[in-house]
Amino acid sequence: MSETKDLLITNVRPVDEQRDGSETVAIRIRNGIISDIIQDGPGPGVSGTVSSESGEDVPVFDARGAYVSPGWMDMHVHLREPGYEHKETIRTGCDAAANGGFTAVACMPNTNPPIHTRDVVSYVLRQAQGLAVDIYPIGTVSKDRAGKSISEMADMKEGGAVAFSDDGDPVQDSRLMRTALEYAAMLDVPVINHEEDLPLSRPGHMHEGRVSTRLGPAGTPSIAEEVMIARDILLSELTGGHVHVAHISTRKGVDLVREAKRRGLKVTTEVCPHHFDLTDEEIERHQFHTNWKMHPPLRTADDVEAMIEGLQDGTIDAICTDHAPHSVDEKDVEFIYAPNGIIGLETAWSIICKQLIMDGKLTLQDAVRKLAVHPRTILRIPVPKLAAGEPANLTLFDTETEWVCTPDSIRSRSVNTPWLNEKLKGRAVAIYNNNQFVKTGTPR
Repeated sequence: MSETKDLLITNVRPVDEQRDGSETVAIRIRNGIISDIIQDGPGPGVSGTVSSESGEDVPVFDARGAYVSPGWMDMHVHLREPGYEHKETIRTGCDAAANGGFTAVACMPNTNPPIHTRDVVSYVLRQAQGLAVDIYPIGTVSKDRAGKSISEMADMKEGGAVAFSDDGDPVQDSRLMRTALEYAAMLDVPVINHEEDLPLSRPGHMHEGRVSTRLGPAGTPSIAEEVMIARDILLSELTGGHVHVAHISTRKGVDLVREAKRRGLKVTTEVCPHHFDLTDEEIERHQFHTNWKMHPPLRTADDVEAMIEGLQDGTIDAICTDHAPHSVDEKDVEFIYAPNGIIGLETAWSIICKQLIMDGKLTLQDAVRKLAVHPRTILRIPVPKLAAGEPANLTLFDTETEWVCTPDSIRSRSVNTPWLNEKLKGRAVAIYNNNQFVKTGTPR
């Protein structure tokens, strides 16, 4: 990426904690810092370049009435590097993130080797140097992600890890989870758990319910998620540690988190777009296509409604993607043999528009809180601000652009998405971060 230290963005509508997108401004960036936010009438903006006070040409981007917010963060992605670079690399994952409007991602540790020691944390951070998207490594709870003994959490935090998780697998051992939360309380970091009671859930391939009974594959019941959420809430209460419930997917799970919040416990949660858009009926409708196989699995329409209710009332703090790339040959197998997971960085905003914004279930300000503010707050990362004197960390987006999600439009190394070749509406327009301006929607 080439540097764009100076930039003038015209005809753009800010959305943040104070502004709702109703005013139009121009934003001047000098040396990567927001120098001015100027009232700007709506309509055709200037394009090309303008002269700075020093006489140098400054590029101008006419946002054509798009919105701008603090840069979005996805706090739950799988970048696969090191070890699985055929699925994704840190660079291609960051390209996908930028194309989806994200200026920061937190990467899960189920790599090879896992992010279980400080040197692997350092490797990830070195690979991310110079990119437009900030990378925040999440270290493992257990050594080798084996679930047996605690990892070197303090050392990894000192090296740059922002949270701890064995994601891809749960922390099944309750004593180990208690120890992790005790350390986490001392370190002031969250433990992010993949909430799944393995003896209850395996070998499930989809949600256990009417559809799985009719179709035949072994199902994963909702109770497998809910039992583990309940355990972790109790352990949070005991230890004072911060539990973050990963990719929540069931109504009772949301109810459990809602009650924990009511009691003032350190419990937060996130939800993925596929869990507030798709149901298990899609598996039958699409004849067991493996792009609809994920974990937690797609659940019922009632669960989808519960996810939306949880977003509306604040029970669900953040929207993430659980971006999980897999190569074509890994996914192009029988349903029961396919790995779980889909990519999501580049389609997330379109699904948010479809399910939440267009029907007025969330305001733009609500969405920005769940995409930009709360993920960083949960991970104790400074939240970017739309204000003069602040580093420019911006996402430009609209709610109207129609586009088709084709393999050529995807910047990820993998294309395993249920929205492949679907017409979507609403798109990120560009990001600015780390002195780099990246326009989205460019062909692969």
